[in-house]
Amino acid sequence: MLLRACEFEFQFPRPVLLMGIVNVTPDSFSDGGRYLEAGRAIEHALQMVAEGAGILDIGGESTRPDATPVTEEDELRRVLPVIRELARSLRGHVALSIDTMKPGVARAAMEAGASLINDVAANREDDEMWQLVRETGAGYVVMHMQGTPQTMQREPRYDNVVRTVGEFYEDRLSCLRKCGVSTEQVVLDPGIGFGKTCEHNLELLAGLGHFRTYQRPLLVGASRKGFIGQVTGAKDTADRSAGSLACAIAAAGAGAQIIRTHEVAATRQALQMMEAIQARKK
Repeated sequence: MLLRACEFEFQFPRPVLLMGIVNVTPDSFSDGGRYLEAGRAIEHALQMVAEGAGILDIGGESTRPDATPVTEEDELRRVLPVIRELARSLRGHVALSIDTMKPGVARAAMEAGASLINDVAANREDDEMWQLVRETGAGYVVMHMQGTPQTMQREPRYDNVVRTVGEFYEDRLSCLRKCGVSTEQVVLDPGIGFGKTCEHNLELLAGLGHFRTYQRPLLVGASRKGFIGQVTGAKDTADRSAGSLACAIAAAGAGAQIIRTHEVAATRQALQMMEAIQARKK
């Protein structure tokens, strides 16, 4: 299985690929404001590379429940200095991802040095973002979300959440093919925490193996999310590290190839142990 993202190619199977989270925002649910200043965001990103991140996911707009939307101008002002400097510093050794719902931001980020577009609004009906993916050859993360960040947690309901997400993947893959996007550019993300209850999130993690049928890399981002606190009682996001690692191990064990995380070093160590054990199974 191959993932193409501009000049980058990731061949799977391979050790799990870590996507380090770089929130250049004042209001993200876990570390909002901590890396709003470009210099601190860049320093944080380079530290994650040193710890083993193969992708850096840079976002300038929070998508937590009920987050306030930001203008395209503000989002660009936050992310472009970070992407430009990381592209210069890393010189193509680590892929940069832009975490955005706005085609205009995605285009500017690609011009600044990004290679992937992480699109939480892949449930949209217009094809402007998909045409951009075709034109640029970007990697494209198709994430499932019910509604928008402003509405997604208002009583989300599914008859069968695993089946619904699978049907969404089938529809999006068809739409992307019609737009001329190569399947090798596509990553699938079940959207843990995006329009899902705690039970829905647990069912998706338990059912990840069902998505192998699409033969595309599967990205899972459960790091520090609220359902971990609901299960464990860890109300503070800083206290959800162990729960986040458990989700990462469970996801990788079920076939996820990319783990999106706030804590690269700890996640890398946990996955290295899992991979070492699995390699010795007879």
